Amino acid sequence: FSLSLSLPIFPGKKDENSRRGNWGNQIEFVLTSVGYAVGLGNVWRFPYLCYRNGGGAFMLPYFIMLVFCGIPLFFLELSFGQFASLGCLGVWKISPVFKGVGYGMMVVSTYIGIYYNVVICIAFYYFFMSMTNLLPWTYCNNPWNTPDCSGVLGGGSYQLNASLANATTSLVAGLSKVVNRTKRTSPSEEYWKHYVLNISDDIGNFGEVRLPLLGCLAVSWFVVFLCLIRGVKSSGKVVYFTATFPYVVLTILFIRGITLDGAINGIKYYLTPQWQKVLDAKVWGDAASQIFYSLGCAWGGLITMASYNKFHNNCFRDSIIISITNCATSVYAGFVIFSILGFMAHNLDVPVSEVADHGPGLAFVAYPEALTLLPISPLWSLLFFFMLILLGLGTQFCLLETLVTAVVDEIGTDWIIRNKTIVTLSVAIIGFLLGVPLTTRAGIYWLLLMDNYAASFSLVVVSCIMCICIMYVYGHKQYFKDVEMMLGFPPPLFFKVCWRFISPVIISFILIFTVIQYKPITYNDYVYPSWSLAIGFAMSMSSVLCIPIYALYKISRSPGATFRERLKFACKPHPTWGPALQEHRIGRYAPLASEDTVESHPLREKEELMEERKEELKEEEEKERRDEISLTIQGSNGSTNTHNSPNPSA
Repeated sequence: FSLSLSLPIFPGKKDENSRRGNWGNQIEFVLTSVGYAVGLGNVWRFPYLCYRNGGGAFMLPYFIMLVFCGIPLFFLELSFGQFASLGCLGVWKISPVFKGVGYGMMVVSTYIGIYYNVVICIAFYYFFMSMTNLLPWTYCNNPWNTPDCSGVLGGGSYQLNASLANATTSLVAGLSKVVNRTKRTSPSEEYWKHYVLNISDDIGNFGEVRLPLLGCLAVSWFVVFLCLIRGVKSSGKVVYFTATFPYVVLTILFIRGITLDGAINGIKYYLTPQWQKVLDAKVWGDAASQIFYSLGCAWGGLITMASYNKFHNNCFRDSIIISITNCATSVYAGFVIFSILGFMAHNLDVPVSEVADHGPGLAFVAYPEALTLLPISPLWSLLFFFMLILLGLGTQFCLLETLVTAVVDEIGTDWIIRNKTIVTLSVAIIGFLLGVPLTTRAGIYWLLLMDNYAASFSLVVVSCIMCICIMYVYGHKQYFKDVEMMLGFPPPLFFKVCWRFISPVIISFILIFTVIQYKPITYNDYVYPSWSLAIGFAMSMSSVLCIPIYALYKISRSPGATFRERLKFACKPHPTWGPALQEHRIGRYAPLASEDTVESHPLREKEELMEERKEELKEEEEKERRDEISLTIQGSNGSTNTHNSPNPSA
């Protein structure tokens, strides 16, 4: 990372938006967005969903949902953030009454950022533990193992140069008998539960903090902070490595995987179509949910990353490239995972279904166990966990930047621009402290609770309301004109239809599916108590409740004699809504409104509107003078509103 951070940022290359900063080039934006969308879920959730829902047949609903929901929503969020050059709070000048949607996105990103970095820290821990001649979860002769442990390799000595696949042949026959009689507890599972987590018996029994995990959590937050120390100026350089190297590792593991005995059986199990399942509504629901959550819609990160683009960047092209890359990565990762799991099933002489898993169970139990069967297993383990770290960091960068940008956009003073690094450090420290409870003995219970509730149906609600606001409150015709002004061409007819009708219907379907399919969360045999589920629902509702609470607040502060007048005023775009730079504010966004534009407003608002726009011009001129004088601002990745509105709640 230090090598990446030392790359020069040429002072001669002037940003289009000198106060806020822009990406160094478009490749940085695309790589960052790919890193954001391609995360741990691509490796540990998609392959599992695929084989559970009909193998190759699952690809049909998956790609249909990508075309009709994934890409349109991705394009909508990118164009939304790029047009206004503001983060997930500032963009709601489009209709101030809906600013609670932005706060909801911030709440969701906060929850995800807290537990996501804990997963990264566990990957760091396994990475460090793989720096040895013998992986510590290979055998059952360790102090943390129980009498139920049944190791694939037995308790014999480790021979580095032996072919482990052949060495296990004599053990498989006896092992298969044990598997048939009782459920086998593997050394990797016991290492995970009894040594890494030292898991307690209840979610309320926190126990002591696991110091090795706490140290790794500090390392992961420190790495994230270093990579974001200059905002997108530094993270844009780091992603050249963090967004591309996972593909190198995946390819290495894939080549190694398909050369193993039993790998073909694993891939067949992954892809064999069960066409009858295409008629099952659950399969379509899983496909829609996976597309929606995998692309990172409604987290606020897409809006934030796009806000650092230049105004006329072709975000339509970018949205298609990034969305397809994300889904192709999921499919590719499935080949890698199931080739190794097929090899593992072959050695254990059990069906692939008995070793297949998802979530932490795949990343920290099933896959590490499979790695012990490979020659030079520490090398493959290092590569696998390094890949998980990079996949996690790519998403974490954007989550942290979303929060920082929202804070800086909202405050918008010169001091906050110059000291954005302090804001980033503060958010990182707070995130670290909030993550400490997840490193206790009960931490895994809380991590899974947050994963299942904090960012589930609330994301669907937020995304649906965002579509309704832009298409029906602000107006689809106006938004289509905005996109045309920005890109030079209107959105294709297909996307217009999707934005207005198809995507909201699919989002509603996901919401209904999520509610119908709801089952109380469990972890292995542990059933969560009702009070913990209540906390989970509270986390889910906390982001959604931001929307009506802020709406009521905004309406109460708006001028008008009746509720209807106040609501109408609160729904109208703020006078400063539009492109951030004066050079792009043309047509109806011209700084001084023409007589026709003014006439379209009620008579009593004319003078107020004209005064606000004159003040805007004055402040913009003062800002430009300050920009030329203050060299410390140029090149920084601070962010601010283009106009300090007299109404701070707008």
